[in-house]
Amino acid sequence: MQNKFYLTEKLPPYIFAAMYHLKMEAAANGVEIIDFGMGTPDSPPPQFVMDRLAELSLNGKMFAYSVTGGIEILREAICSYYKRRFNVSLDVKTEALVTIGAKEGIASLATAISDSENYFVVPSPAYPIHTFAFALSKSNVVHLPAIKSQDFLRDFKKFVEEKVSKGEKKPLAVIVNYPCNPTTEIVGLSFYQEIVDFCKQHQIYIISDVAYAELYFDEKDKPHSILEVDGAKDVAIEFSSVSKSYSMAGCRVGFAVGNKTLISALYKIKSYLDYGSFNPLQIAAIDALSEKSDDYLKNLRLLYKERGEFLCNLLEKELNWVVEKPKASMFIWTKLPKKFSHLSSFDFCKKMIEETGVVMTPGSSFGENGEGFVRFSLIRNEEETRKAVAALKKVF
Repeated sequence: MQNKFYLTEKLPPYIFAAMYHLKMEAAANGVEIIDFGMGTPDSPPPQFVMDRLAELSLNGKMFAYSVTGGIEILREAICSYYKRRFNVSLDVKTEALVTIGAKEGIASLATAISDSENYFVVPSPAYPIHTFAFALSKSNVVHLPAIKSQDFLRDFKKFVEEKVSKGEKKPLAVIVNYPCNPTTEIVGLSFYQEIVDFCKQHQIYIISDVAYAELYFDEKDKPHSILEVDGAKDVAIEFSSVSKSYSMAGCRVGFAVGNKTLISALYKIKSYLDYGSFNPLQIAAIDALSEKSDDYLKNLRLLYKERGEFLCNLLEKELNWVVEKPKASMFIWTKLPKKFSHLSSFDFCKKMIEETGVVMTPGSSFGENGEGFVRFSLIRNEEETRKAVAALKKVF
């Protein structure tokens, strides 16, 4: 009987699963774990969202199938959010769709538009689903370095122009993700304008992921939507979710907006795969996306900003590990400290778990160009952070 299968053999071990096993082994050996690995918010959602969900969960009529693409009142709330936040108008019936988190949405879109003849350009480093959504769909991926957005944009344009000049096939789509997970970089509207103009010229779709757009630390660095660019909807689809902005990661409610062709393709695939998230979760997401969350968002931004500054300052003071403060997201992205630069990022993280109990995410888990870096999630309070840096100091 066959015991090896195409996809499971092709895919590498999922890094977060590998890190989980390392944590469990260390804990079993008596090591106290302080986890800065996965980006799981430690704050509760807004109180009014939890109250709403609690109320709805007591209604027995809610325990029924939902509808593919999400309930209409949530799609209307998504369109209202985009108008309020980005001044972008959307057609609720053709340009907005509810997904089971942004990750599922991107994976389902990849299933909808991939084939063995086409390929996609993906930044490196990048969040794993940006690559493996297409690998799972048996399509092809070309990675371009993306530590800095302008370098990625330059290399992407050069790559496409060389393909065109040789009469070779262009990519079907390109992924962009700002604020970026893992690098935390943000971009201005000029970046989006340039890539939209270029992709319209060459008839290439753009898949934008803005899951961290609400987690910024300065109004002048407020992240944009690619759909703010005139004509962007001709080529661009954008994904986000309530997971990080409203600390609702377990609710699995996300959304896609933009290009009608891609929204339609995504809807068709999802109509075969799911009936949407639990209705009370979708209704709770409506409340989260409303103006009622403005104060919550301000406080959450301040929390992550203060944690980022505190951790960066402590790493420099106690370990002489100079780390750039992030402008957005809930992460710190930094090169390995010089003392351990001879190690791979995975081996460094493994050593830290085994010897100190401090968990970070190796940069290599985000692609080849992430090697030599690590990512901290800003999910620990000051007391836990002090304890973690004290533990690290013993091996530094």
